[in-house]
Amino acid sequence: MATDYAQGYRHGQPARNGHRVPAALRAPFEGRSWREFGYVLLSLPISIALFTWTVTMASLGAGLLVTFLGIPVLAAALLGCRGFGVLERARARGLLGLDVAAPEPPRTRKPGAFAWMGAVLKSGASWRHLLYALVQFPWAVFSFSVAVAFWTCGWTLLSYPLWFWVFPAYAGTGGIQLYGDAHHSVYLDNPFEITVTALVGLLFTLVTPWLVRALTTVDGLLVRGLLGPSPLSARVEELESDRGVVVDTAAADLRRIERDLHDGAQARLVGLAMDLGLAKEKLKEDPRAAAAMVDEAHGEVKTALRELRDLARGIHPAVLTDRGLDAALSSVAARCTVPVRVDVDLPARPAPAIEGIAYFTVCELLQNISKHSRARSASVDVWRAEDRLLLQVTDDGVGGADASGGSGLAGLAGRLDAVDGVLLVDSPAGGPTRVIAELPWRTSL
Repeated sequence: MATDYAQGYRHGQPARNGHRVPAALRAPFEGRSWREFGYVLLSLPISIALFTWTVTMASLGAGLLVTFLGIPVLAAALLGCRGFGVLERARARGLLGLDVAAPEPPRTRKPGAFAWMGAVLKSGASWRHLLYALVQFPWAVFSFSVAVAFWTCGWTLLSYPLWFWVFPAYAGTGGIQLYGDAHHSVYLDNPFEITVTALVGLLFTLVTPWLVRALTTVDGLLVRGLLGPSPLSARVEELESDRGVVVDTAAADLRRIERDLHDGAQARLVGLAMDLGLAKEKLKEDPRAAAAMVDEAHGEVKTALRELRDLARGIHPAVLTDRGLDAALSSVAARCTVPVRVDVDLPARPAPAIEGIAYFTVCELLQNISKHSRARSASVDVWRAEDRLLLQVTDDGVGGADASGGSGLAGLAGRLDAVDGVLLVDSPAGGPTRVIAELPWRTSL
């Protein structure tokens, strides 16, 4: 199914594992495991400093709220927490490979220290940083204790056959004392017990990296949830960016329409008016020449009408409004330079805006096929999958289509993204080319 293909393409295919050693055996020696362990070790001192700063400054600021000094002290406390947040995001990026964007900065409409302090205090991101400081400290103590205990215990027991001789040589005992009281003592001193001890240490050593990874996963959730941008602000920024794309696209379309009118139908109509004026002057003197000029003007009228019709179709075709995507795409396919099979399977018509975007997306893709693909045939498939409208355009051309850079496909991808759509391009050199566009399914009111 193309839907499965689209989902697989979007999330990426699983990377092929070229290692011959199982991941469970490699984990204790991988750089990732040591970086995660280093993250846990650094978390304790950093969380102590952050917790101390936060509790001290927040308590002082809350106590001074009866005076004016409480406001700047609280603002300084939140600002300090945001500074620690920069450090924590950098640490997560460097040691955990977790790239978390910075939250939205405090916004103020007025200049001045008072407005700035008010913006800091009203910023939700500032208070999420303070909450991170309070939550991170107990979690850092727990994760540090667990990770260090398991890590040191594992490597110590695993290496026990290498250093157990220290006990009889310097401590006067046979080995590690497993049990002892006034009457009986048990030491790990014979070959069997030493081997079992090393095997237990091996088990701890193999388990510890995965345990530390689970601990740092919680750290990653804390960093992403409390130190990154809120979902609402991220969505606002995305909508602002999409609005810019929509405005730029609309402006470009208006410029194209103006250029087509000026260079095409308008120029042709001006010439037609001049020809009709000359024909009027020659009507009495040379009726035959005037008739020839009128006949020529009649042809120009037909050409101008065809250009205006094509221009209107480029703005919004009447067949799309009247009969929907199936008829409109069939009309486009009939004008393509290669044979195109069209298959539209929709339970109902989507919203006019989505329908128009789908139509012009297919138009541009078929135009690319006509110009660049050197294909012998193409196909267009349109269907609905849950809450998405999917378009698939394929051809058997030379391939090599690329949606990156400044190509037309890149512009098309930007237009689709402005309405929460996705453009997926699979076009290896030599072909075939498959382009899948996903749009949100919305129905007419």
